[in-house]
Amino acid sequence: MSDFGTTTAGWPEEARAALDRVAAIARAEVPDASEGVSYGLPALLVDGKALIGVSRQAKHLSLVPFSPPAIEAVRGDLDGFAASKGVIRFLPDRPVPDEVVRRLVRLRIAEIRPA
Repeated sequence: MSDFGTTTAGWPEEARAALDRVAAIARAEVPDASEGVSYGLPALLVDGKALIGVSRQAKHLSLVPFSPPAIEAVRGDLDGFAASKGVIRFLPDRPVPDEVVRRLVRLRIAEIRPA
């Protein structure tokens, strides 16, 4: 079963594996994150707020940190990836680098749980 729960159960194995990798990185940073849905996307939630979400399109996967400022903060490390203000698009065989995912999660958790 996917770390993103039953919402990804019918997805192709390579897509689920790529998205499970994102979930594993996020859970390493925020172990108390729970599975859920936000804006219709499979997501990990913290304190009832979306931490990071994923989606699958016909030709790519999407990483959704629910934070335009977080994407802007890592944009310099996204060379070769398509990114808009809300989504980073990638392929299963060319995932978003682990450290970029970690930074996105850290930025997002700082927004959810300000010090």
